[in-house]
Amino acid sequence: MPQSTPYVNRRPFALAVLFGALLLSLLVVPPAAADDGPGTPAGWTARPAGGGSAGEDARPYVYLEGTPGTVLQDRVSVTNPARTPLTVRLRGDGPAGPWFRFAADTVTVPARTRADVPFALAVPRDAVPGGVAGEILTVGGGEEGRVPVRVRVGGPTLAALTVEDVEVSGRTIRYALVNRGNAPLRPRLSVRAEGAFGTLLDRQARPLPLELAPGRRVELTEPWPDAPALDSVTVRLRVTAEGGARDEAAASAAYVPPAPVTGAGLLALGVLAVLGARAYRRGRWRTGTSAAAATAPTPGPDKQPAEEERHLETAGAES
Repeated sequence: MPQSTPYVNRRPFALAVLFGALLLSLLVVPPAAADDGPGTPAGWTARPAGGGSAGEDARPYVYLEGTPGTVLQDRVSVTNPARTPLTVRLRGDGPAGPWFRFAADTVTVPARTRADVPFALAVPRDAVPGGVAGEILTVGGGEEGRVPVRVRVGGPTLAALTVEDVEVSGRTIRYALVNRGNAPLRPRLSVRAEGAFGTLLDRQARPLPLELAPGRRVELTEPWPDAPALDSVTVRLRVTAEGGARDEAAASAAYVPPAPVTGAGLLALGVLAVLGARAYRRGRWRTGTSAAAATAPTPGPDKQPAEEERHLETAGAES
């Protein structure tokens, strides 16, 4: 007779496996989710003060306006939805970052609470009128929040621009522009070059592809592809910008062929200088002769010029 298979009750084994899986799933649940419970926001927020706890009617950024030397005040809200206290650190960031002042750099926000943290912004006495951007950086619980701050600095606007360090080298004109005022400028440039015999280059004013911030210095170049091979030139740069800013500067250079620079090149350059000087003197001599002719007295009808009298006397002696 065949032997029968013994009956094994597998239900307790299945229950043990199910219980172990359930216990393992409970062990890997994140603590934050276990603390907050269902329906609770997972993280904290930082925004400009003034809106509701959920952010209704909240300002998109903090806007402050004042003149140099003033201290401006506002508040930033930190909302902690967790069941445990939250500690955050605050500091200023961006161009206006050094202007921020906090009563305490570290603030602890109780559980399920929104705290309004006051801060001050000190506008420096030498601040440039115009708009400045900044942020309040809040760091806590492994996260960070940023609150945008926009500052409008009032005061008179001064437009001042200089052109400096003009240098002519080969087929390139080098120069520097400096914004000496407190307003951004979009400069315009005109270039003119004069040689021994007249104008060699005349470029009308045109806008440069840049915006010069207050206090900024930028070095630029101007190409001169058809520069002369032999001449003595003076290049003059003139810059203008909105608000009445203007300035000009000049530089001189001698163009000599590279090969005969010690012989015929110097001789030719000397000839150019002599010709230019002669042309200048000739122009002055003609001007002086014309003036003398205009002011000299006209002899009367009964009086002959001295040269003519001497000629007649000589003719009489010979006869």
